[in-house]
Amino acid sequence: MTLATFLTAHQRDGIVLVRIETAEGSTPREAGACMAVSPNAVAGTIGGGQLEFHCIDIARHMLSEGAEDQLLDIPLGPQMGQCCGGRVRVSLRHAGAGEIALFSAREKAEAAARPPALIFGAGHTGRALAQALAPLPVSVSLIDDRDDVMSGLPAAVTCIRMADPVDAIASAPAKAAFVVLSHSHALDYRLAEAALARSDAAYVGMIGSATKRARFEASFLRSGGRREALTRLTCPIGGSDVDDKRPEVIAALTAAELVRCLLGRREPAKGRRSRHETAA
Repeated sequence: MTLATFLTAHQRDGIVLVRIETAEGSTPREAGACMAVSPNAVAGTIGGGQLEFHCIDIARHMLSEGAEDQLLDIPLGPQMGQCCGGRVRVSLRHAGAGEIALFSAREKAEAAARPPALIFGAGHTGRALAQALAPLPVSVSLIDDRDDVMSGLPAAVTCIRMADPVDAIASAPAKAAFVVLSHSHALDYRLAEAALARSDAAYVGMIGSATKRARFEASFLRSGGRREALTRLTCPIGGSDVDDKRPEVIAALTAAELVRCLLGRREPAKGRRSRHETAA
């Protein structure tokens, strides 16, 4: 449940919005982190631990006693029972209808600005990856050319059936991540080739092995592709340091890779090879 949904559902019960206004030093969450507290439920988090428990207690006291909004200046040291050593300023304010509407609009705008991840192939690994990414701040699309593989996925995943999934690459926004793991090696090659042609791609990954990568590279170069473009191909996806081919494991490793690429400040490893074949 999103915070906006929680606010709408619990508006009649009374809600206090708890927000980290500033964060200095080592803190469990960054400035802007927010949670909503009703008399009997909580959504979101400002980092857990004693800081969060303390703020929930104050918020519920505000609701039960009708207390005014507050601004707390909290050192995260022995007094709070946390060893972070940083300092936060936390605002606690009653959420009225107007503020709930503004919060909902802000959340929709943030969702629209999420970086896009396009997953090609709704097989076991593709579905597992879509499910792993669904709760994260990433816009997830799962694309396949089959009719019967898209059911049972989270609402946050946009499922697209296309006769030729390669068409989705040209129309994708800039800075998109392309993850290739279809049911066909031939289709994988076409998808990877089209994705590498996008110089503005944030990430191009293909499930595979050293053998699959070598064959793709040979095909790519024969068709006129530039060798330097191959340095932008991540294959295998998720790395080769964990020897476990279960779809859920590959998906977890790849999700972490995409988070670093799309949301972090450093690039994922490039041009990886593996001794192992992984199945889509």
